Amino acid sequence: MTTRSFGLIVVGDEILSGKRLDKHMTKVIELLAARGLQLGWAEYVGDVPARITAALARAFASGDIVFSTGGIGATPDDHTRQCAAAALGVPLALHPEAERLIRERMQDTAKEQGVAYQPEHPDNIHRLNMGVFPLGANIIRNPYNKIPGFSIGDVHFVPGFPVMAWPMIEALLDERYTELFARGKDIEKSVIVYGAMEAALTPLMLAIEKAHDGIKVFSLPSVDHPEHGRHIELGVKGDAERVDAAYAELIAGLHAFKAKLGPELVR
Repeated sequence: MTTRSFGLIVVGDEILSGKRLDKHMTKVIELLAARGLQLGWAEYVGDVPARITAALARAFASGDIVFSTGGIGATPDDHTRQCAAAALGVPLALHPEAERLIRERMQDTAKEQGVAYQPEHPDNIHRLNMGVFPLGANIIRNPYNKIPGFSIGDVHFVPGFPVMAWPMIEALLDERYTELFARGKDIEKSVIVYGAMEAALTPLMLAIEKAHDGIKVFSLPSVDHPEHGRHIELGVKGDAERVDAAYAELIAGLHAFKAKLGPELVR
């Protein structure tokens, strides 16, 4: 059975140019980890429609659960809504519930500013473009300012602003994917190995993965660690009930290899 992954697409020239640092990936990893889940892949895309369309086409075809941040506004450099429609081959349309929420937000803003709400003012008509989504989309409620994002199947589109995006992603996880949660189920155990080469340890790693279904063996080399110097962190991760046996076999294999071992780690 194929396991679905969680994916992240971060859209925006400002990330690739370094004007802004991406904070989404770290936060999404945190939100997933709190629910016993893991990010499977991430992709960064600039504000180039062809590239955004291609990235979204891959996301739709993947069968994965994907969060896309950024580019859903109504300024000339916002292309994500249009690219999502192009990737699916469907038209764009003003979503009725999105229109209601955006108009509600515009009325709130007018009231806060002490001015009359003018529904037909050109600026307000333009703001409705933020609710123009690919046909068949469902809205994602935005608790910050009511301007919604949208979902198409398991691909979810949220703003680039963390204050909006993160609560929206968290709500999606808790409302739609609780059956995938595995709090406390997966763990990893590892050991610091000194003076060994990854190539020499690869047969042992392959043998353990083959012998222990659902266990993943990982190797993290370091050449200038401040405490351990040149070393490899070698470990296993997976279901807590299976990790112990796989780790015991790993340690036995390292002793047979006469490897010099350092501290053991459990996460």
